[in-house]
Amino acid sequence: MSSPDPVPSRHEHETFLHRVEEEAAVNPFEGVDFSELEVSLYRPRTLLNAILSCIVTGMTLLALIPLFFVLFMLIWRGGQKLSLALFTQLPPAPLEQGGGFGNAIIGTLIMVGIATILTVPLGVFTGVYLAQAPGDSKLASGVRFSAKVLTGFPSILAGVFAYGAIVLTTGGYSAIAGGIALAILMLPTIILTSESAIAMVPAKMKEASIGLGATNTQSVWMVLLPTAMPGILTGVMLAIARAAGETAPLLFTALFSNYWLISHGQLNLMQPTASLAVLIYNFSGMPFKNQVELAWAGALILVALVLITNLIGQSFSRQQVQQ
Repeated sequence: MSSPDPVPSRHEHETFLHRVEEEAAVNPFEGVDFSELEVSLYRPRTLLNAILSCIVTGMTLLALIPLFFVLFMLIWRGGQKLSLALFTQLPPAPLEQGGGFGNAIIGTLIMVGIATILTVPLGVFTGVYLAQAPGDSKLASGVRFSAKVLTGFPSILAGVFAYGAIVLTTGGYSAIAGGIALAILMLPTIILTSESAIAMVPAKMKEASIGLGATNTQSVWMVLLPTAMPGILTGVMLAIARAAGETAPLLFTALFSNYWLISHGQLNLMQPTASLAVLIYNFSGMPFKNQVELAWAGALILVALVLITNLIGQSFSRQQVQQ
């Protein structure tokens, strides 16, 4: 049995404190030449850094010129037509003045809503499976690879698939077919962002919940998902923003309509449905000034909706970083 360490005497303790005070009194910057730390363009590395920074800044501003030009044109051309009638009236006939695209706004919201209802549960649960699956799982690798391939899937092919699977089966264009086509485009984004958000949750949180007696299902439902929710919602918002601006899939599935979806107090989703993207496509090529102006106004409204959705997604992303 080892003997206990000897207790230092009072003199040794005072000597130790005196030595610590002397070391603390020494200037920590003694011997440092501050002139060597000054930024000088005469130094090759500093000069190269300044040149490259200027080049990157200039290229960034040059790339933003088309974006600002498009936004200026949208605000200038589309803002002149903004009025309450745009949101309450139907598209006008050729040579007819006035009108609006209230049915197209409602149709866009309904089809994006259908796609969101279909994809969010499936996408989030798939992301949970991919994040919790073993690293050597072939099924998880196959699903992850398929999701990454679908992120670059041409939108028109999603419309062709929905046309063959839904439109030909039901016998007509409809909001349901349009929503399913948009769901195909939204699903991979939600899957991959959900997996990334769940994988970022510290493993200690799940281990702590299991240590307290929770099952794997309870740990996922009560710990992982609430913690990763800001990242998951970011992916959902990004997917919604992409779906809202798609045109090609809706040309094959929902087509277009000059009427409201609600007739005689009933919502009919199994009929051709108007959308902002298709309205812009149709009206922008017409030789009538009123329709072209409505197309500019519709583009402005659509950009505003996409921008708001992206800003909401960015706010959720900041919450994920702060956590």
